[in-house]
Order: sequence, then structure tokens, then C-alpha cells
Amino acid sequence: MAEDHRPIIIRRKKIVKKHHGGSWKIALADFMTALMALFLVMWILSMSSEKDRQSISEYFRTPLLVSMAGGERSSNAASVIQGGGADPTHMEGEQARIDLRRETRPSDVRRHFNEIRRRVESAIEADPVLRALKAQLQFDVTREGLRIMMLDTETKPMFEVGSDRIAPYMERLLRTLAPLLNEIPNEVTISGHTDSLPYAGGERGYSNWELSADRANESRKALLDGGFEPERLLLVMGAADRIPLDGTAPDDPRNRRITIVVHTFESAEFIKRQGFFPQDQEELDARLEPDVQQLNEEFQRATNATDQTKQK
Repeated sequence: MAEDHRPIIIRRKKIVKKHHGGSWKIALADFMTALMALFLVMWILSMSSEKDRQSISEYFRTPLLVSMAGGERSSNAASVIQGGGADPTHMEGEQARIDLRRETRPSDVRRHFNEIRRRVESAIEADPVLRALKAQLQFDVTREGLRIMMLDTETKPMFEVGSDRIAPYMERLLRTLAPLLNEIPNEVTISGHTDSLPYAGGERGYSNWELSADRANESRKALLDGGFEPERLLLVMGAADRIPLDGTAPDDPRNRRITIVVHTFESAEFIKRQGFFPQDQEELDARLEPDVQQLNEEFQRATNATDQTKQK
């Protein structure tokens, strides 16, 4: 009887259907957006000319151009497709960017050059071989631009004595500089210098003039081997012993040096015009105008006098 009154227990298991969430939808949406952007870029590139594609390639190769130009205008934006111009080739926007660079304040130019200097010093510090050359490097920010001087010493010459054969560590230094110089739009000059010790043949034979020029040219080749863009090179010259360092004797080994100048746009333009600007011509014409007028008057009087003589 006791078994007949045993309670019956029914266990009901509650099944909860879990919600999987919608995170996969967000991921899918992001993927589809990126895919659509990729197709859009590919379509634009297929419709662009070779010149436009070259401009885009140049942007990715030297992205620092935007920051050097300021980057606040639409033509200077960090966008793959350059803008700012009235036409698809963005020529007006490109011109605005050039004008903006040329109108950069002196303090901004100095800051840019100091940043280049910092990057060069960091690259040298990271290389154990180049680190030993730190004492032979001298940096100056002048009105010309950033001046990098590589000085000789008796114990660690940059070239073989009396020769243009470059030392391995000097070549390594120039190859390290090349990609850093490529990151900025400024043009570069290279000059070679020697001490005053003459060659046995004197000035008429192979002299310090040829030696300094040959060393500058070897430095140019080392930069090009490091990837430096040849069209950015403005001038390669030899100065012999005519421009010694301040405070040094003419025969001081430190005068045997290579100087690389990263020029400002104004300084580069001055070199291209060989020291002559259009405003110089206007000023010269203004100064000569009274003299020219006087000469014309005297010529006219002489002509009238000649005509009167002929009539008589």
C-alpha cells in the first residue's frame, strides 16, 4: 500500500535557445565595404591616364611630401586620389601645393630640416659601423638649407690619400643617406674639398681641383647606388682648397671633406638662375631708366644736328 502512495516526480528540463548575436553581420558588412572600395579604386585606376597613375605611385613612394607641404588643403590631403584642381588631372591642385611649399615660413623650413637631421642621426646611431663616424659628421641649418659635412681625419680618412677611391665606410654612409634624402622634395648639391697640400705637378697637372671634383663625383655615384633619385641632384663640383673650414689651418685634414646641401626651394631656384631673378632685371631697368632717357635725348640732338648740317 505504501508503494501505491509514493509521489510521482516529473522533472521538466527547460531548454533555452541561445541567441547567436549579430557580430557576423558587422564583419560581413565591413568586408563588403572594403571589397567595394577595392573595386572602386581598381575602376578609377583603369580609367586614369599613365600620368595620373605615375602621380599616385609617386605619392606612395614619397609620402613625406604631403607633410612637408602642410597637408591641410584638399590638394595636399593624405588621399590616394589627389584633389584640389578643377580638372581630373589635379594640375591646379598640384600647383597650389608647390606654391604652398614655397610660401612656407622660415620656422617651418627649419623644423623640417631639423627633422631630417634627426632621422639621419638615428640611422647612423643604429648602425655599429657608421656610429664610429659620428665625430666626423657636422650638420648646419643655413639660409641655403641643411648642410651635411663629412670630414676627414688622419686615422679614418673618407678617401685614400691623394685618390678619389672611396673608403667602404664612407660608401656605406652615403648609401644610408640616399633613401632618407628621397623622402623630401628638396634638391641636393655635392661639393668636394681638399687641404692645401699641393701635388708635385702643380696647378697645371692633376691638382686639388681635379681631386676635389673626382671625390664629389664618386660620392654622387655612391648616393645613386643607394637609390638616390638622379633628377634631384642639382650640382656636383670641386672647390679644391679655396673654402677651408672656419678656424682651421689650410693644411688641416678636416678640410678634406664632402659637403652635401639639401637646399631650400629659394636657394635651388637661385642656383638654377645662376644668381639672377626676374625682379633683379626690373630693379636694374628702373635704375638705368634715367641714364637711358638721357642717352636717347643726346642721340636725338646729335641726329637733329646732323640733319641740319646736311640741309645746309
